[in-house]
Amino acid sequence: MTVGGQSERSIDPAADEAGGWLDALARRYSPALSRFFRRRVAQSEEVPDLVQEVFLRLARLPDPGRIRQPEQYLFTTAASTLRDHFRRRAVRKSDRQEIFDAERHGGSDFSPADVLEGRQAVDRLQIALKSLPERTRDVFVLKVLEDQKTAAVARALGISTRAVEKHHAKALVAIALALAPFRG
Repeated sequence: MTVGGQSERSIDPAADEAGGWLDALARRYSPALSRFFRRRVAQSEEVPDLVQEVFLRLARLPDPGRIRQPEQYLFTTAASTLRDHFRRRAVRKSDRQEIFDAERHGGSDFSPADVLEGRQAVDRLQIALKSLPERTRDVFVLKVLEDQKTAAVARALGISTRAVEKHHAKALVAIALALAPFRG
């Protein structure tokens, strides 16, 4: 495959002991990675950080000279970086929501039994989410916790909208089953 008129070749860190191979890759692939992320995230100010994360992951490799298809490797790493980014954002968003709710609502009129039952339900929900396949969990997090549209989730994960719908339905069934004992 060619990019920018140059043929794809393996990474050769020995070509420049000071890490020039990474600089060369960054110069060559940063614009393409930026376009990749720009199409998949809502806030364009996140794009440079995501591109940097891809190259940071590459710099941490013990033997990058073994990579024979750098473009394919970089974009696979970019997809993984994007999934991690959405997961971290979902966690931060839920943490902020918890703090906001506690400050806004202050005290509680719930009995200790109600609080215990609620905590047990949350524990069951967490177990159910952790037991889902990774792709199904990613779809659920993006659609429900991140409030992303089906098409946006499909683009972010590189799957069809129909696959997003199937994963979402699978997650909802697992969660409904996990929470069934808590329904009144």
